[in-house]
Amino acid sequence: MRISVYRRWMIILVALCGTACGTGGDDAVTPRAGGEPEMEVLHRGNGSEPKTLDLVHVHETVGATLLYELYEGLLSSDADARLRPGVASRWDVSDDGLTYTFHLRPDSRWSNGDQVVAEDFVASLRRYVDPTEASENGQFFYPLKNARAILNGDLPVDQLGVFAIDHATLRVELERPTPWLLQMFATRLGNPIHRASFAEHGRRFARPGTLVSNGPYVLSEWVVQSHIRLERNPYYWNPESVKIDRVYFYPTEDISSEFKRYRAGELHYTREIPKQQIRWIRENLADDHRSGPYMGVFFLPMDTTEPPFDDVRIRKALSMTVDRHIVAEKVAGAGEQAATGLVPVYVSDYRSAAYEWLDWSMEDRIAEAKRLYAEAGYGPGNPLTFTIHYNTSQNNKRIVLATAAMWKQVLGARVSILNQEWKVFLQTRKFAGQWDMIRMGWIAGWDDPYSFLEVMISGSDFNDTGWGDPEYDRMLTRANEVVDPAERARILAEAEARMLDQYPIIPLFYYATNRLVRPEVAGYRVNILDRDPSVLYALGLAP
Repeated sequence: MRISVYRRWMIILVALCGTACGTGGDDAVTPRAGGEPEMEVLHRGNGSEPKTLDLVHVHETVGATLLYELYEGLLSSDADARLRPGVASRWDVSDDGLTYTFHLRPDSRWSNGDQVVAEDFVASLRRYVDPTEASENGQFFYPLKNARAILNGDLPVDQLGVFAIDHATLRVELERPTPWLLQMFATRLGNPIHRASFAEHGRRFARPGTLVSNGPYVLSEWVVQSHIRLERNPYYWNPESVKIDRVYFYPTEDISSEFKRYRAGELHYTREIPKQQIRWIRENLADDHRSGPYMGVFFLPMDTTEPPFDDVRIRKALSMTVDRHIVAEKVAGAGEQAATGLVPVYVSDYRSAAYEWLDWSMEDRIAEAKRLYAEAGYGPGNPLTFTIHYNTSQNNKRIVLATAAMWKQVLGARVSILNQEWKVFLQTRKFAGQWDMIRMGWIAGWDDPYSFLEVMISGSDFNDTGWGDPEYDRMLTRANEVVDPAERARILAEAEARMLDQYPIIPLFYYATNRLVRPEVAGYRVNILDRDPSVLYALGLAP
């Protein structure tokens, strides 16, 4: 029956695919991307232009990707996203789980030759919770002792529970046991800052010529909307691990353009692939196509503070009438999985909450949605009218167009879509009243359900919906005080179900990694966190 219900809008879906779904043209590609013959040079696509490379203000994946190249944190990860030592060669955890002591390797150096010391981590962690920085990442540090009080302005920043015992020893004190702390410190949130360069340059420290970093690479050039060039860090403590001398990152919001550059031999690696080309890619570039589950969710937040989405009946009606299987399998169509909630099914040792009506027939769902729609005062004479904002991307456009077509067909809603360049989009979503519904993707930095659920905490810098529920907040706090993993997972699942029942967001699908990587990029492997710094790979014929 689903085909009959959506027959008309499926025509739109076919048009979105176009003839490109089965064609691709000449399949000849050069064996290597261009570059200096005396050097190993890697050329990578990187999606949108980064907003900044200032550690505390990076919260999108395009910026985080570059930070993994430029910095090394307390911990790191391998090609399978498993934890490994970083600047900290070892660490100890107290019996009560409230104190972590990190022992730093003495040979870790900044790109100007200075030694990396515990004070550099203290300074970096304090910046995240400094209210004057207004970092959107501050909430990640709530588990650290006094972090919440500092962010609220109730304590000075030097009261944060991080201490340099000596140059080689860092102690971190927590408010409560935090199962994911080590995973967090393997992300950009565990990076140090070069105190002297920050003191000299202030907010301008994260630019070519002034950025002093401690990772495998240093920032040598940034030409906006053209490229970012990285060079080997001559002082990196483990030079033998760095096989590639120079890395170029290219911002390309037009995924088709990135695909053309790849086929022309200008890139070794694409950030995404145009979904309308997936069939051709599977048939003609199967050895280059890398795909697998990705710890992220694509969803549509609504401004619950203003009409029409201040009415939960409308939010529920829209959620019920989206066929997530069609969106995931036919529109996204590259291994994505229909969402049952906010937390992906890939998260370990957790069973995601789910809407009770997901098992209903589509006809029953539509009937109930129409009842709610009419009860809220909408119908043929008064159609629901709103706009979906999304950041510029052909793949995003296909998804929001198809979803809008479902609402038009089933409910008669008048839905317009509006794309914005990434930096503009980030500003728009921060101001209530400037949007009705937005496209959002959330990518977890670590394998834990809390890393998704904290997005919807009241007052979260990432919760732009205006929705908040004190009981939801309390449940998340209580879950992190529970020692038993099964009980913790149960409380988190109940919190997720409570939030979903109020419909501030519409989860559509869980991500899959999809990119093209040339065979000569040896050692590349897809991992669930899609963490792939260039230091893990080499150029040469793969075995």
